[in-house]
Amino acid sequence: MRTADLKTASDADWAEAHRREKIIRPLAALARVPGNAAAEALDQLGLGRARFHELLQLYRASPVAASLLPRPRGRERGEQRLSSAVEQLISRGIAECYLTLEKPSVQALRRWLRHEGQKIGLKVPSTKAIRARLDRLVPQTVMARRQGSKAAADKWEPTRGVLEASYALELVQSDHTLVDVIVVDDLYRKPIGRPWLTLMVDIASRTVPGFHLDMLAPSAVSVGMCMRQAVLPKGDWLAKRGMEAPWNNQGLMDRLHLDNAREHRSDALKRGCRVHSISLEYRPVRRPHFGGHIERLIGTVMGAVHLLPGTTFSNVAERGDYDSEAEACMTLGELEVWLAAQIIGPYHAERHRGIGIPPALAWGEAMDRRPELVRLPVDRASFLFDFLPCEARAVTPHGIELFHTHYWDDALSCWYTRPGQTMPIRWDPRDLSRIWLELPHGEHLEVPYRDLRRPAITRWEQKEAVRGLRERGQQAVDERLIFQAVETQRLIVAEAAHKTKAARLALQRTRAALADARRARSSGKPTVQEDRPTALLNITERRESGDRQTLPYLVEEMPR
Repeated sequence: MRTADLKTASDADWAEAHRREKIIRPLAALARVPGNAAAEALDQLGLGRARFHELLQLYRASPVAASLLPRPRGRERGEQRLSSAVEQLISRGIAECYLTLEKPSVQALRRWLRHEGQKIGLKVPSTKAIRARLDRLVPQTVMARRQGSKAAADKWEPTRGVLEASYALELVQSDHTLVDVIVVDDLYRKPIGRPWLTLMVDIASRTVPGFHLDMLAPSAVSVGMCMRQAVLPKGDWLAKRGMEAPWNNQGLMDRLHLDNAREHRSDALKRGCRVHSISLEYRPVRRPHFGGHIERLIGTVMGAVHLLPGTTFSNVAERGDYDSEAEACMTLGELEVWLAAQIIGPYHAERHRGIGIPPALAWGEAMDRRPELVRLPVDRASFLFDFLPCEARAVTPHGIELFHTHYWDDALSCWYTRPGQTMPIRWDPRDLSRIWLELPHGEHLEVPYRDLRRPAITRWEQKEAVRGLRERGQQAVDERLIFQAVETQRLIVAEAAHKTKAARLALQRTRAALADARRARSSGKPTVQEDRPTALLNITERRESGDRQTLPYLVEEMPR
């Protein structure tokens, strides 16, 4: 039975309802309506007998004029006109075709219905009829079936729990992102790709205590490098880059909040945080709002990056006809300086919408609220060592063997291990030219190659050399073969660098990693000379001279 809609009833409809009420009200009070009274009421109302008794029942159930409003013509909204067989076919099509992770369109669903309907002799319903039934579905169910339960939970489930910090360095959040800009290499000034950015944010003040820019995918080392910049004073770092603006963030955080990426679960990061009494906390599963602070910061930084030459923007539609590679002109080092200026300039100095004041001012107030003094590492020079990967190795009269390479220092003679015993070895994947033996009392002994003629190589170069040797059937891999393979790879890369972006990326990645590792070792050691620029030798001249000990890009000498 279709009823009147109170929202759309006109003045004429209400006038008719009141007229009807005057006639029906005295009859509704009677237990039995006499025949002559019913006939007179039918004549006055101008209705049939069935409609009269229907109105009488409505008024007795709800004795108000609204019960007697004229009902609109036509079918009631949502009333089904299709046969039960067609309705069952549509329901099956929605369940088997439409509500799937492939996210088919309505037209794809209609084609499915046409195909299945022909099998059983049913006519395909109209697109309007299909859309009407799709509109009745529960939105949460549709999103869960078409986009996954996580997407549905993120949109529909209530937000529970928040990240809060009452003072500076109580809680710091970190994450990685691929920067929306293409950089060029230092040598040819040609595009090499988009770098990775590791960022940290202090929750209490919204300041950025540190960041790390790298061409390598995120790893435990990139997290450690970001930690190192966030924790240590930044005066020397800024001075080396010709910057004088203040960046006052320093100190060990109490808690470090991360997502569940593999690099955040590494033993090196857990061990480093344990050594420095930093509590590691991980984002609850399926609770993306716990990463809201760092995600908003990344969005803010990327919004500024979109103004740089060579930007890739956020998507293809936004980029349009802009040629990112043709416009790219900034090196990784130049982008690093620009990011630092952007952070300590506009970001720290301008009003933050979340806290209502500039982050730089909030940092000072949050520092005043700290219940204890800021903690700094006891040995700043070796702070990064605590976050480097660690292996257990034996110390023998032949030295230490790691990754098919031998290391030796005269001081090792005091630390030979017994058969079956090992000692912890720290190593930097960006530079395998030296390792660090962790002594029982916590100090680190730097141990270089046993053969000092060997050049510095990276861990990924070493792994690629071993893989290439074994693909050629060379199962017995030794140190000499590995360095010969690395030299061959570097020659190929150096020759191809001016031709292909992948080769330039490999060249830049290795050069930057070796230089970065040298800077990390020399930090806090004023007796070590500043990094010398890495030079690319002329390959033709080197081949004519027969010099097979020098690789395409030189590294520092390693004094014993």
